[in-house]
Amino acid sequence: MIDFLETVIAERRSDVARARQRVPDEVMSARALASGRQPQLFWRSLLQDREHIAVIAEVKRVSPAAGILREQLDPVAQARAYASAGARAISVLTEPRHWGGSLDDLRAIRASVDIPLLAKDVIVDRYQIYEARDAGADAILLIAEAFDDTQLAGLVRVAHEVGLDPLVEAHDAEAFGRAVACGAGIVGVNARNLRRPAELDIGRVRQLHTFVKRHHVLVAESGMASVEDVRMMPSRVDAVLIGTALMRADDPAPLIRAIASIRRTVHA
Repeated sequence: MIDFLETVIAERRSDVARARQRVPDEVMSARALASGRQPQLFWRSLLQDREHIAVIAEVKRVSPAAGILREQLDPVAQARAYASAGARAISVLTEPRHWGGSLDDLRAIRASVDIPLLAKDVIVDRYQIYEARDAGADAILLIAEAFDDTQLAGLVRVAHEVGLDPLVEAHDAEAFGRAVACGAGIVGVNARNLRRPAELDIGRVRQLHTFVKRHHVLVAESGMASVEDVRMMPSRVDAVLIGTALMRADDPAPLIRAIASIRRTVHA
């Protein structure tokens, strides 16, 4: 059986090698450091109202499991709709082959909305962290299954150095334990198994949330399509990342507003 995650990792390594030939590391890192965005905007936005679930609304054209979500997508209009509806942050897919994203989408959305942006990609190298910051991101996604402990902690440090909040996600228990221990303040449980994207278990966060420390922000990711799905999440969940359901909706605002109105238990 093909390991989807390993396939994308190999592709993105090739992409990074080509990008380095065009723009070297020292130039890209300098751009990232000169970006001017304030640090921890993403983290602070998720925690600005602890009594309600925070919604991270996702912009993407394609889902590897569900196929094409929107034939004609205006990413800026979609992001503006999310921001107007009360999303605390926006996740922007920047992986081109399987999710149909790009850094140009991120740049266009950054120029149009003020709320924090998460650059969502299969990151394999610090170079992509620099690219994301240069394009206007406030946070980046790191997939714990893609790295060993040393690599993961190193990329978390790089993200912090350039003012980005790393969201470190995992699907399996062993990888989530490493995510919790890697130095990131925001951790996510992905209900989808990225090695085999057809496998989805929205109860995954109920199995893994007890690993989380008191200082962590916990994000539940993937598979939630309704208010009831979110209500079933453990009270420890601070935020939910929702993409496919919002991309398929004629108007994403009612779902965002309904989820954002859910009250949660505040953990000291």
